[in-house]
Amino acid sequence: MSRDRPHHARTPTLYVVATPLGNLEDITLRALRILKEVDLIAAEDTRHSRKLLTHYGIATPLTSYYDQIERAKAPQLIEELKKHKSIALISDAGTPCIADPGFRLVQAAVAAGIKVETIPGPSAVAAALSVSGLPTDRFAFEGFIPAKKGARRSFFTELAGEPRTLVMYEAARRLVDCLQDLQEVLGDRRIVIARELTKMFEEVLRGSVSEILPKLSGRESVQGEVTLLIAGADKIAPALSPEELEGEIRRLRSEGVSLKEAARQLAEHHGISRRDVYQLGLALKSEE
Repeated sequence: MSRDRPHHARTPTLYVVATPLGNLEDITLRALRILKEVDLIAAEDTRHSRKLLTHYGIATPLTSYYDQIERAKAPQLIEELKKHKSIALISDAGTPCIADPGFRLVQAAVAAGIKVETIPGPSAVAAALSVSGLPTDRFAFEGFIPAKKGARRSFFTELAGEPRTLVMYEAARRLVDCLQDLQEVLGDRRIVIARELTKMFEEVLRGSVSEILPKLSGRESVQGEVTLLIAGADKIAPALSPEELEGEIRRLRSEGVSLKEAARQLAEHHGISRRDVYQLGLALKSEE
């Protein structure tokens, strides 16, 4: 390591460095200093990260570290750290390891007795929560929503009874389909769409699914990075046995409630899948 580097940078350390979501001004002075002082920067996309480094005149060498090579690349970086080098881990935007590459590298560094230090900063999860208007005293981050319809519906079904505010990432091109499935499974929940945070076309949409869907469906396309927040489930009643659920469906139907509305009420009240209730109602109706 060159002699002109500060003494602390000569201690082998893996720095987990948060970088801007979009606006290049959203980087800390400490992050800039560390990125200049380390021997190597492990970046999710070196072409993307080079724009940030060039903007701030940082000439530290870059190496690729993305999902597909993480398992093979982590041991190589650990060997570099063992040679008394320091490495900064960065992702394309926000904080590494949060639905981004880095977990295996941090885990391996800890196992090897190498110092791991966080350089905190931007996070799409925290940024979206802070402007959402939804409860933030308790929340659950669920990562990326499954791409396929069946898996997506199962994903939402598993979260039906979760009382905490839910935070997740979704691809913009699938957002309308995602919200349609969300409404079908979880009901007309309050949601927040945080799109392109800190960038030129930043947009935050708040409201129920039924209020937001028409705004999105009327567009030719939805683009950009999307963070989706969903209000937690209301306090739910105890789970029903299959026999009790059948009885509730029959009771509501006898009171003139439509099957669709009965499915909505029972799903929200008991934290179960609206689709499953509806299918059971159809089966009962067929028997009758």
